[in-house]
Amino acid sequence: MAKVRTPREAWIEAALQALAGGGPEAIRIEALATRLGVSKGGFYWHFKDRSALLEEMLDSWEQRVVGDVIAEVESAPAPPRDKLQHLFALASSASGLMPIELALRDWARRDEGVAARLHRVDNRRMDYLRQHFRPICRDEDEAEARSILAFSLFIGSNFILAEHHGRSRSQVLRLADDYLLRESRVNGTR
Repeated sequence: MAKVRTPREAWIEAALQALAGGGPEAIRIEALATRLGVSKGGFYWHFKDRSALLEEMLDSWEQRVVGDVIAEVESAPAPPRDKLQHLFALASSASGLMPIELALRDWARRDEGVAARLHRVDNRRMDYLRQHFRPICRDEDEAEARSILAFSLFIGSNFILAEHHGRSRSQVLRLADDYLLRESRVNGTR
């Protein structure tokens, strides 16, 4: 009977989940093998060492949160406002990725390489937001402000534990999205 190897992607996914649950220190080969129900020998079939796994894990995360998201939003022709709505919907439905995102941001505070990667990812995200806000804003300043507000909402709302006086959190986030996407006002008129 042929021996079935644990796929490379399973190791990467297990590493991402370990990161989300316990930070980079939790990404240990033995612990990942246990989580996957395999011996750690299979790890070395796919990766030279833990550093190679970490690099591929970061590549996978970057592809999911930037490459795949942009590809999904750009998959159909649509006006910028519709593309932003699609982007916001994807962001609000990606709750499973948020623990990874937050753990990565924490890790970046202590690791220059991870910080450089996060810097690149955040710049790609901001550039994409600017690209779609520019056509619906009256000037560059407004596009920049709306871009940083949208990005801050995506990350920062995960740290806010406030109540919303008769509204659910998802209702308030939809209101915020609607506010960001509203038509620009020039001199008090629409």
